Amino acid sequence: MIGLRAPVALAQFKPALAMNSDLQTRYDANRLRVVRQVRYSLSNENSIDLVLFLNGLPVATAELKTDFTQGIQDAVDQYRFDRLPAPKGKPPEPLLGFPGGALVHFAVSDSEVMMTTRLQGADTRFLPFNKGDNGGKGNPVNPSGHRTAYLWDGVWQRDSLLEILGRYMVATRDTKKQVTGMIFPRFHQLDATRKLQGAVLEEGPGGKYLIQHSAGSGKTNSIAWSAHFLADLHDADHRKVFDSVLVVSDRNVIDTQLQEAIFSFERTTGVVATINSDAGAKSGQLAEALAGGKKIVVCTIQTFPYALQAVQELAASKGKRFAVIADEAHSSQTGEAASKVKLVLSAEEVADLNDGGEFSAEDLLAAQMAVRASDSGITYVAFTATPKAKTMELFGRRPDPSQPAGPNNLPEAFHVYSMRQAIEEGFILDILKNYTPYALASRLASEGQEIDEEEVERNEAVKALMRWVRLHPYNISQKVQVVVEHYRAMVQPLLAGKAKAMVVVGSRLEAVRWQLAIEKYIKSKGYALGTLVAFSGEVVDKESGPEPFSETSRALNPGLRGDIREAFKEPDYHILLVANKFQTGFDQPLLCGMYVDRRLAGIQAVQTLSRLNRAYQSGGVAKDTTYVLDFVNSSEDILKAFRTYYETATLEDVTDPNIVFDLRAKLDASGHYDDFEVDRVVRVELDPKGTHGDLVAAISPVADRLLKAYRAAQERLGDAQKRGDSNAAKDAQDELNALLLFKNDMEAFVRLYSFLSQIFDYGNTAIEARSIFYRRLIPLLEFGRERTSLDVSKIVLTHHRLKSQGQQQLSLGGDAEGLKPLTATGTGSLQEKEKARLEEILAKLNDLFQGDVTDDDQLIYVNSVLKGKLMESETLVQQATHNSKQQFANSPALRQAILDAVIDAFEAHSTMSKQALDSEQVREGLKEVLLGPGQLYEQLRGKASAGMTGPNI
Repeated sequence: MIGLRAPVALAQFKPALAMNSDLQTRYDANRLRVVRQVRYSLSNENSIDLVLFLNGLPVATAELKTDFTQGIQDAVDQYRFDRLPAPKGKPPEPLLGFPGGALVHFAVSDSEVMMTTRLQGADTRFLPFNKGDNGGKGNPVNPSGHRTAYLWDGVWQRDSLLEILGRYMVATRDTKKQVTGMIFPRFHQLDATRKLQGAVLEEGPGGKYLIQHSAGSGKTNSIAWSAHFLADLHDADHRKVFDSVLVVSDRNVIDTQLQEAIFSFERTTGVVATINSDAGAKSGQLAEALAGGKKIVVCTIQTFPYALQAVQELAASKGKRFAVIADEAHSSQTGEAASKVKLVLSAEEVADLNDGGEFSAEDLLAAQMAVRASDSGITYVAFTATPKAKTMELFGRRPDPSQPAGPNNLPEAFHVYSMRQAIEEGFILDILKNYTPYALASRLASEGQEIDEEEVERNEAVKALMRWVRLHPYNISQKVQVVVEHYRAMVQPLLAGKAKAMVVVGSRLEAVRWQLAIEKYIKSKGYALGTLVAFSGEVVDKESGPEPFSETSRALNPGLRGDIREAFKEPDYHILLVANKFQTGFDQPLLCGMYVDRRLAGIQAVQTLSRLNRAYQSGGVAKDTTYVLDFVNSSEDILKAFRTYYETATLEDVTDPNIVFDLRAKLDASGHYDDFEVDRVVRVELDPKGTHGDLVAAISPVADRLLKAYRAAQERLGDAQKRGDSNAAKDAQDELNALLLFKNDMEAFVRLYSFLSQIFDYGNTAIEARSIFYRRLIPLLEFGRERTSLDVSKIVLTHHRLKSQGQQQLSLGGDAEGLKPLTATGTGSLQEKEKARLEEILAKLNDLFQGDVTDDDQLIYVNSVLKGKLMESETLVQQATHNSKQQFANSPALRQAILDAVIDAFEAHSTMSKQALDSEQVREGLKEVLLGPGQLYEQLRGKASAGMTGPNI
């Protein structure tokens, strides 16, 4: 309205604190009306079945259908084609227009509800507003009537609708602050946030809540609503339940989307603070935000340890109460956060983290929760699509809270919006519909060279050999060709030519080799494709270049400016290679293809492949197809991993709290320390006046004794082996194994106690004391298992075959495996490693592929037969000596020499020679192999004698 001196309030929404009688009176004075068959147009006789009014203003419309004659789609189509906000050649319809008309429009049938906040004719997008039915779309059977009765009995109920209008709905705006849309909660968002408030009010602060919401559930808005509602929550005595709410975001730079959502829902300015500067200023910012009455404090995963420590101290010292909300954020970095996380990660997860891998907010939350089971000052809310077993045990709710967790009382999620429902409702895609596994078969040989007779550990040798195969230039070059050609043929044409792809490799070193190889291949083919490679830190690879490689190296990402996430959005980039990065927490809706060359299992498989599942629609272009090509994993393993999270993740069992007591007894019985030494370290650790020197003096005698015992055993082992005394060698080896097992058991104790003490109140100071003692002792014991270094310099790859096993559509329905709890880690013993000669290991490894490779797959045809004949050519020796590699590659003499060598080899290798004679393309491929992995050019130059002269090409 024009000319008003102050805004006119057309409604009064319920105040957070019901102590102001004037506001309560005005709230009670709101008038809500439902009018049937509303004729809304001056241009026609159309009528809308229901219109909901608030104080005379239309806020919602509804078209109703019965399944006996029409369905939900008929109601949707009626809005799209017959309820036009701006009919052509006629005046606009005020009730249907945006943003001045009704705020939300419902399509309702007996069984389903859909809604939209903006009518746009045929382009209108309606979203499901259903409760879900046994983990899928739709609504469950209602024994009292309509499946959709929850809409009028609950959602449209007076207080409910007023709350949605006043607290949930918010406008989205463009950069010019113009309204572009309205956010209306989906049913599961409304249900989860309301149930969370209700549970906190009923149970009080100090609870833990696991909300398992799939990708595509709108977790960003759910977190923002939860933060604001918990920040404003008051109990029956009108006391504020929480002093502040701490929200953990997921990136080095705070997630812009989450931050904007939280600020958008802010009704009063100045109640939200963000903490995102360097470590030196974090504590000051936090103290200021918490002391200054900021109701919501948003921090990154890196800032989280500082923030949680601050709220824990305030909760303990001043009786303040806080809520901590964390989504399944992921971060790849070192420092305090990563070091704390390692306490609760498995050995395999720690290895990934050390290679630049990522950890999640739920991991950090589990590691950082120094509060014990009985503490009640902090409420934890964890949002995740793929909870781990420890997350389920830590945050899950027991069906019978009065009884301890057990096989018949397994913790479960507080609220679930399943992957299945998200797929069936169209919010994410089923990315296993086009899954193609590949089988790699290879053979290795010593190629006539002597291999040392010394025995090596069989498992370590097999791993080293397979790693060598994975890094072999020929292996990478074959996979690069498959990736690029499949992307061009099948992926790139999708989404009107905008579709992108991701390649997931096993290590940072592989990422470097892959990127160099894929760029070389693209350039050789003249394709207009842009690639990027992402990994953390630096990689030293002398075979690829003299200087360390990083994301910013010109050799890898020459055109990169700024953040890779943002760069990959540009149309010039098509393929992103990643190693332990962006496999989680990376949303790029244009991703339609994924190529996997690393072992994936369980939750990692689900999180990695789910980078593809984001829906995309722009104009008439919609994402409905994705492709996965997997060079490593089996379809059975991938399907098993996805089925665990397809509906609701469940625990198979819970961790036995007595494991901690068993481990303590085992460690005490080892005789490597006594109670006095434990207490001495603990007293220094807990003494506020204790110094670093005091701690060193307390722990050093134990560490020194163990290190000397280990070194003495090593010396005895060496002496016994020299003398050939097998009994003495065995005794010395047993002592080494016992010390290694002692250290492993201490690590297991710390990991288990860190986790279990958050669930069970042990009430045992001796257990806590040992946790402190072991944490200080473990880093000082710098001994580890002896590893045999394997010399692979004499190994050659003789056969190589990469074969597609055919595109498969994996069905997600079926039996799902439960999440397995922690087991009795540390109750075993170190096993003597099986040893064998390398030659025997090679034979065994090759036997794995018996029948999978034939003479047609032999690299020996190129490496020995053809190259051997070419090495005899003096002309080629001279040309290689006096010309660049590029000039040599274009030599007519080289092309003729290859043809001659193929003809000479015809009798012994007829199949491959015939293919080469019949195809110029095959001969060009042979030349690429000879000049690449075969190193023909380098070996010809090496053969040249000093002072040899010859013609340039």
